[in-house]
Amino acid sequence: MKTLLRLLLKSQHQRNRSASAHIDKGMTLVELLVGAIMAFLIITPMLGFVVNMLNTDRREQVKSNTEQDLQAAVDFIAQDLSQAIYIYDQAGITATTAKLPPPPTDTTGTPVLVFWKRQQIKNAVPINSTVSAQTPTDCKSNAGQCNDTYVLSLVVYYQIRDTTPNLTWCQPSGGTCPTRIARYEIRDGVKNPNSADPANPYYDAPGANEYAPDLAFEPTFDINKPLVNVTKGGRFKDAEVLVNYIDHSQLTGISINPAECQTALGNPMDTTGVTPTAIPEKTLRIPPAPPDSVNSFYACVDTSKNIARVTLRGNSLRRLQTDANYDANKSAYFPTASVQVQGLGALGK
Repeated sequence: MKTLLRLLLKSQHQRNRSASAHIDKGMTLVELLVGAIMAFLIITPMLGFVVNMLNTDRREQVKSNTEQDLQAAVDFIAQDLSQAIYIYDQAGITATTAKLPPPPTDTTGTPVLVFWKRQQIKNAVPINSTVSAQTPTDCKSNAGQCNDTYVLSLVVYYQIRDTTPNLTWCQPSGGTCPTRIARYEIRDGVKNPNSADPANPYYDAPGANEYAPDLAFEPTFDINKPLVNVTKGGRFKDAEVLVNYIDHSQLTGISINPAECQTALGNPMDTTGVTPTAIPEKTLRIPPAPPDSVNSFYACVDTSKNIARVTLRGNSLRRLQTDANYDANKSAYFPTASVQVQGLGALGK
């Protein structure tokens, strides 16, 4: 009996050792190679799909950001233009270019939208000479003792392009930098109604504070003669950038409506002569149509009716890559925004 039991235990122990040896043997090289190939065939397409999804999501995000930036820009311009009392057309800009602010250093710039606006300054003028508030600053602490007043401002919108690399506005760096829109404002000061000196009608000297005229403002300017004494020239404040990533691609193969501004503005007529004549497109459009411009920031202006239509085209792909020229097949990544505004009124009306 003991012998039989000993044989059974020995037989069972040998089977356990044999099974353990078989398990510990592991995978063969062929099996490992086959597994690696199968994993590669499965994972590689999945990685490509994930990368493509991430790139698509990034392009859609910059497209959305560009659209929002353009809409915010045209909304700001519309608000600005709504206060305009005189808007220069192409002929007016050409006649006054020498007196307009120059583009910043190391850039080239095209003035596109130039107009005079009337800006309200609240609680700035004492009611009369007996009121203790004798300056606009005093009016802030003397409620009910001052009236509102208006001052003139010359506003100029430029399309600016860098002539040397500018890391602030050209990211990613390299290639052709995008253009940006910058805004200048030259403002008159608050005039003292009790001043006895016609040569010095202001409370403070030019450039002294927020109520004083800007250094470049010309006090002799007459809105009824908008082409004369526009500014003093020089001593302009720095421009403020409104929006970046404006497209600067030459539109090849894209047809441009030769009468776009005439159609948009209702075919305006020049009635100063004996016989009314249509105002030509080259007078209404600022700047001229391609190939003389890139057509990404332009305005259609009817000075006689004080109406302007402004169009912007962005370049969302330039936020991701340097070779981002306009492509009609990718037009969705070059969004546009337009706005048409009539100012407060026209001269003599």
